[in-house]
Amino acid sequence: MTERQMQIGEVAERTGLSLRTIRHYEEVGLVTPSARSKGGFRLYTEADVERLMVIRRMKPLDFSLDEMRDLLEITDRIAGTATEVSADERARLRERLDAYRKVADARCEKLRAQLLAAEDFAATLRSRLGD
Repeated sequence: MTERQMQIGEVAERTGLSLRTIRHYEEVGLVTPSARSKGGFRLYTEADVERLMVIRRMKPLDFSLDEMRDLLEITDRIAGTATEVSADERARLRERLDAYRKVADARCEKLRAQLLAAEDFAATLRSRLGD
């Protein structure tokens, strides 16, 4: 059984990304359509959608395109078969992945603090309006 393939419009709908953004991510090498239709349309698989969702989740945490590319390369290498990646290399890749996790955790914490401050400010405005 072959994996179901989707055109870019369905992928955009599934990921919440615009067609332009998906094409941009392709141009900069973050995602590559798995195939092209006979008419030349980009075709994506579920794995491509998952990859785009990783990118989408990194964006609000201010990861650069280079960091996104590096993280995706790390996860691609880790997902490789055991014969492709030695145990030592896998350990190094996991350390690099853990470094990204720590950065993401720290950035989430910063965003939580910003949200609390914004909510406090909104509450102050509401109280001044008597609501």
